[in-house]
Amino acid sequence: MAKKIKSFFGSFVFRLVILLLIVGMLPSGILFTILLRTYEKRSVDLKTIEILNQAKILANTIATEEYLENPKNPAIDAQLTQLSKIYDGRVIVVNQAFRIVKDTYDIDRKKTIISQEVMRSFRGEEVTNYDAENRYIELTVPVMITVQTPGNTDGQVVESQVVIGVLMVSVSTDTDAINYSNLERTGVLILLTSCMVLALIAVLLAIELASPFKRLSAAIHDFHAGMENEVISVKGYSEVQELVERINSMTASMKTLNDSRQEFVSNVSHELKTPLTSMKVLADSLNIQENVPVELYQEFMADITVEIDRENKIISDLLSLVRMDKAAADLSVASVNMNDLVEIILRRLKPIADKQGVELVFESFRPVTAEIDEVKMTLAISNLVENGIKYNRTEGGFVHVSLNADYQFFYLTVEDNGMGIPEESQEHIYERFYRADKSHSREIGGTGLGLAITRSAVLMHRGAIKLHSIEGEGTTFTIRVPLNYIEAGGL
Repeated sequence: MAKKIKSFFGSFVFRLVILLLIVGMLPSGILFTILLRTYEKRSVDLKTIEILNQAKILANTIATEEYLENPKNPAIDAQLTQLSKIYDGRVIVVNQAFRIVKDTYDIDRKKTIISQEVMRSFRGEEVTNYDAENRYIELTVPVMITVQTPGNTDGQVVESQVVIGVLMVSVSTDTDAINYSNLERTGVLILLTSCMVLALIAVLLAIELASPFKRLSAAIHDFHAGMENEVISVKGYSEVQELVERINSMTASMKTLNDSRQEFVSNVSHELKTPLTSMKVLADSLNIQENVPVELYQEFMADITVEIDRENKIISDLLSLVRMDKAAADLSVASVNMNDLVEIILRRLKPIADKQGVELVFESFRPVTAEIDEVKMTLAISNLVENGIKYNRTEGGFVHVSLNADYQFFYLTVEDNGMGIPEESQEHIYERFYRADKSHSREIGGTGLGLAITRSAVLMHRGAIKLHSIEGEGTTFTIRVPLNYIEAGGL
């Protein structure tokens, strides 16, 4: 059970649900918070403007009725009390001597009050403040009268406003806070409901999106269990179809590789078994005969020696091929004079060429020095030249080797005028144990691994090999290898 829960929390469905919830709810939550803050500010601003207008009207009445000189006016007292009750607040009237002449709470009457807000109002300013922490609005309004004074020159009367007192109003916003809390609870409830609906939609959508992958997983399982065909087929949206195509392509490549390996193992078994079978036949022939003549004995032993050499050649080539299959990091790269290397290879193969009646020709266009693994490159070049000699059965046969270079690569060409390679065989010549001329393979010898080894060696040096051949006219191999060895990360 715990494993299933852990698998779910790590699944595509769970992550998609979380993503959809974040994408869907985060903007809604931010918008809801902004709306609440805007509502609160707007509510306070409207209430402040409303109270300020009422206070200004009342301040004018106080100035007109000379309430500051006679604070026993019942009409004004009633208006002050009414303002206090309507807005659930407190109203204070301060005279010019900073003494409180009226307090609707009747707490600080006849006391002196000096505050920054009062002082600013005595300078003619209307002051409003909102205490968000304690949730109340406080405002002060100047009580002003108009005073007429004579002008300086023409005797005209100049009117001016004189502050004779201050009206202070403090109003609680608890009622608004209750409305704000109700709105907040309603919004949270809506958000939670939306979250649940969105979660349900997200789960259904995630299941729908994940279902093709589940079918694909089941198809892959059936494929590995051998219950399906070689091609996986799963219907779904375009991304799933593309994934299925890539899996099928990878599966086909793996099948081809597996078939190639099986064929290789089969060929290796056959090639190793053939010399052993020949040796056993020869040995049994000697054992069943009595008084075998020395000449026949020597002939059979010579044949056994040939088969042993052939077996040894196959094993040596297989080991070389295995070494070629290793990573290029196993290369022992050094700067080598290619002109000298090719001359050494041709001198070593000259006795074989002379025996075959084939002329070896080397043409060098310029001195060439390259960074190579000398052992592997020697093996590659030797295989090309030796093939040119072995498959050259024409009178006046030759193998022409040329070496050239530019600023980046060196080029080695091995050309012969031998039997050539049939066109239908040219795409297979680098396959292991493949022989283009199977009818002469036993006569000519070899293991069918030489060109595979050559190609591997060239590719390990980040090079390339190209073939041009016409059956009955001859064959030309050209290899191109960088003068400076390129690391794998530098390609």
